[in-house]
Amino acid sequence: MKKALIISTSIREGSNSERLAKEVLKGAKEAGLETSFVSLKGKSIAFCRGCLACQKLGRCVIDDDANAITDEIANSDIIVFATPIYYYEMAGQMKTLIDRANSLYVSQRRFKDVYLLSVAAEEESSVPEKALSGLQGWVDCFEGVRLKGSLFVGGVGEPLAVIKSDALAKAYDFGRKLAC
Repeated sequence: MKKALIISTSIREGSNSERLAKEVLKGAKEAGLETSFVSLKGKSIAFCRGCLACQKLGRCVIDDDANAITDEIANSDIIVFATPIYYYEMAGQMKTLIDRANSLYVSQRRFKDVYLLSVAAEEESSVPEKALSGLQGWVDCFEGVRLKGSLFVGGVGEPLAVIKSDALAKAYDFGRKLAC
């Protein structure tokens, strides 16, 4: 059975992106995938030092929550990053986690398909382009891995805004399609 890991990168309690990420999780689970959910809220994830020790050790020398999350990424077939869009880019904590996942280049890993769920107050379809580009840059470093899809939900700047829209249904459907 394929395993899907949904990573909520928002650190705001009850955020729109986390609510949508949980709907993706629900859809994926109901579609028959084994699922796992990680929230970066309350996690300690330091900046990458660029020491490249992880390339020899297979894990980062910084002892914080990033190592456990990276292990979870390595042991999943499908990865979904859920992020709020800040200044037309992924949240900084998502980028920091991606940088800290540098050990995955030399490690055994299962993931082949990566997705992005992004949320912003702005509604223009171009809003997530830089976040997608940044994630694509990470994906391009892994042979056989692809950025398979994305879901952008715009116009949800206020807390709980996703509840008042069709966004939850879209996220659930997005999760169900991960099994395809």
